[in-house]
Amino acid sequence: MESAATAEAQPISGVCPVLATPFDDDGMPDAPGLVRIAEFAIRCGADAIVYPGVASEVEQLSDSERNRLIDVLATAVHGRVPLIIGASATELPATILHLYKAASLSAAAAMVMAPARLAGDTAALIDYYRALGAAADVPIMLQNAPPPAGAGCDMSAIARVVAAVPAVRYVKEETMPCGQRISSLLAMREIGDAPHFIGVLGGAGGRYILDELARGALGTMPACELTDVHVAMVAAWRAGNRGFARNVYNRSLPLLNFQAVFPWAMTKEVLKRRGVLGCAHVRAPGPRLDRQDEAELGIMLAEIGDLLADFSPDGGMNP
Repeated sequence: MESAATAEAQPISGVCPVLATPFDDDGMPDAPGLVRIAEFAIRCGADAIVYPGVASEVEQLSDSERNRLIDVLATAVHGRVPLIIGASATELPATILHLYKAASLSAAAAMVMAPARLAGDTAALIDYYRALGAAADVPIMLQNAPPPAGAGCDMSAIARVVAAVPAVRYVKEETMPCGQRISSLLAMREIGDAPHFIGVLGGAGGRYILDELARGALGTMPACELTDVHVAMVAAWRAGNRGFARNVYNRSLPLLNFQAVFPWAMTKEVLKRRGVLGCAHVRAPGPRLDRQDEAELGIMLAEIGDLLADFSPDGGMNP
């Protein structure tokens, strides 16, 4: 695995998909399936991979399941791409234990969501991240997600946390409007006075990716089922081919909007249809696809079929 020092030399950027947690037909975690998802993301060209996060149904995993899956994933990835480990938990002691796990695996960063209960209390938020920074030697990515899951902090509060806590190296911003908030954060004096701060990445399923990149985001952290599409989009943007990037974005947006309604069900169904998973079981509560949804999903996937690579778990990927 990469060390924290290496992560400093090679900042996290680009397409960093959050991996889904696969379950078998009995609803039990499927560790080999998680390895297949990681292989898929890496072969698609992911710049880093993230696990576990909201897109991983992390709230439906026990601590033992979570730790076992992280160990399996870390062994499979083994330094091929940076690994960002989700370390969020409801209470500070549990979060610290997840930070220890990330540090033990030399993760490129540990992603910690700003707790919803600290919304509006900047001093408490600073104390929270200071405690995390003192607990483990691992770069921290502050995930600013909207309520009810996260605090949805204003940018002045986030800037004050970054300035006060050297361990906070990155921010993942996904509170609406993401783009404006990224611009606001990057323009704040506190950020300019914090040389340890590396930058901001977007989230929100990749639905605002080009606006975020235009405003200075380092990259995006969407779900994983369209990693190859996101990689093509970001590569075109970086190469200055903004027209092609915009074309890919416009063509993929219906799927991204669909995923916002069926976040876990759609991700897993697409992974199943792409040959990555054999089972699309979802633990998390929320809407499931009915027959018409499944038909509509097939139409949308066919419409971008030329952008999707064929995946074989035992072979390569073919355009």
